[in-house]
Amino acid sequence: MQIEDVRRLLVDRLGGGPRPPSPEAARAVIALLAHPDTLGPLVRRLSAGDQDLAGCTRLSYRHVLGFDKLLLLGGAPRYMLRVHLWHGGPGPAPEDIHNHRCAIASAVVRGRVRMECYEPLAHDPADGPPPGAGGDGLPAVAYRETIDGPGGAWRLHRIGAARLRLTGDERYAAGSSYGLDARALHRVVSEEPTVTLFLETAAQRAVTDVFAPVRSNGGAGRPDPPPKTPLAPAAYLAELDVLARSLGY
Repeated sequence: MQIEDVRRLLVDRLGGGPRPPSPEAARAVIALLAHPDTLGPLVRRLSAGDQDLAGCTRLSYRHVLGFDKLLLLGGAPRYMLRVHLWHGGPGPAPEDIHNHRCAIASAVVRGRVRMECYEPLAHDPADGPPPGAGGDGLPAVAYRETIDGPGGAWRLHRIGAARLRLTGDERYAAGSSYGLDARALHRVVSEEPTVTLFLETAAQRAVTDVFAPVRSNGGAGRPDPPPKTPLAPAAYLAELDVLARSLGY
């Protein structure tokens, strides 16, 4: 499948009408694209650096949570196709619980990830544990996150104390995929070398919700994340080359 074939597939499957694509539609297309015989040739072509290299590297960086986030194909405002490279070992900090501005989908190409899903508790702890919540939920500090334009800096705006209930705890191995709607609260963990293909669809919201769990020592709160530092073109192409080789191309 050539680069333009992939672009046409994304547009056809995600649609361009007034309604945003569903998580199910996003999951179906990402599962197809994540197959090594599809992803491998695409990454090998992109590693040649002839597809808007400057635009791709501007939106590719080491994420604050410790994985490399590489843009493969930018099709804003309809989609952004990325690959996430987890290098193994615990990240610099546990991932905060968060949602997204859009429906997203992810497929595991190599390795495995664990995903926890949550919902906020509209509950006063003074009234006792809510039914089925297991105590009074996970204490956290709630924020609203904004971004200063495409590829811009993160900004966290503190909202206040919150409590969350765990609603799901799933493991995804190579060959599996999932889709989430924009408001679904979750966090993802990978402690082994892992490659995931990640699809952002058309934005539905201007902000995201972020919940930083309160630590056992009572500490909480988050400064604004560090600035995004784009990958140098040579580093970006080198990572694509390694990925293509790992997929047999």
